Amino acid sequence: MMVCEYKPGLEGIPAAQSSISYVDGQKGLLEYRGIRIEELAEKSTFLETAYLLIWGELPTKEELEAFEHEVRYHRRIKYRIRDMMKCFPESGHPMDALQASAAALGLFYSLRDLHNPAYIRDSVVRLIATIPTMVAAFQLMRKGNDPIRPRDDLDYSANFLYMLDEKEPDPLMARVFDICLILQVEHTMNASTFSARVTASTLTDPYAVVASAVGTLGGPLHGGANEEVIQMLEKIGSVENVRPYIEHCLQTKSKIMGFGHRVYKVKDPRATILQGLAEQLFEKFGHDKFYDIALEMERVVGEKLGSKGIYPNIDFYSGLVYRKMGIPTDLFTPIFAIARVAGWLAHWKEQLAENRIFRPTQVYNGLHEVTYTPIDKR
Repeated sequence: MMVCEYKPGLEGIPAAQSSISYVDGQKGLLEYRGIRIEELAEKSTFLETAYLLIWGELPTKEELEAFEHEVRYHRRIKYRIRDMMKCFPESGHPMDALQASAAALGLFYSLRDLHNPAYIRDSVVRLIATIPTMVAAFQLMRKGNDPIRPRDDLDYSANFLYMLDEKEPDPLMARVFDICLILQVEHTMNASTFSARVTASTLTDPYAVVASAVGTLGGPLHGGANEEVIQMLEKIGSVENVRPYIEHCLQTKSKIMGFGHRVYKVKDPRATILQGLAEQLFEKFGHDKFYDIALEMERVVGEKLGSKGIYPNIDFYSGLVYRKMGIPTDLFTPIFAIARVAGWLAHWKEQLAENRIFRPTQVYNGLHEVTYTPIDKR
């Protein structure tokens, strides 16, 4: 019998071949289809980047306009989905509501024509278009309000912000939000992407694929970390409390949220971009004292743990950006999902191209030849 080496968390074990994105953790390099994230954040839009990831190349002007048009006019959700969401408990987490809603879409579009390019495109458009609508709808419905209808005259990011409070967002805020989606859309074989590919390998529908990935993203060790960063900053309270807090974490071997990454051994390039976006928002809309605490945390953690490759990751500054936009803390991870849906769909499409169902092995460490004990003798 073959003996396999056990790697907790499958660390370092390739699970697929992919041409979608590339990370060099030693250099702090992230590329989507070979294009550096810094260039896309400066020059692209979220929908153009989504097209690049899913179809493998930058669209022509005509292709992008067609894609934007399709997404724009598929933003509305069926009334039965809305009625279902109204029955969700107000205290429920928005990620749980999103997972249930994404899965429910599959009931309305249950055809699994996975060899039909038109079906694949329709599924991509529908998921990218409706996920933001469902996130915004639950945010309002849990307060007892009716959801706000999407506006066809607003672009993707501006429309989502509008659906949260029926106020057309400042252009800078809308552009910053769009860049945030670009930064979060894809990141190689992370936990939720692996979950998406495993689910996709069974040849189920893309709505089940996305629902599976949403559930994985919701954990505090993955997408939920940005929510815990804000909670941590609130707990610290002031710049003076930073060093004692860090030293306590080191003494008790507690995790410092927003620092460290399984891949990056330098500062996450997305964190660097997000920090610049936060400063743009602070300059126009006013300072946030939590940013001062964050800067001191980065300095102290760098002093204490920089030699071990512990630096800020994307979650450390993303929450500060969303907080300045007035977005509730428990919507940070659903917003992560709004972006990452496009990355999951790129992997879904790639998985279908050369599919083989995932069936990893295990290292058994249990007993053998155990005799069954009747219930009256136990």
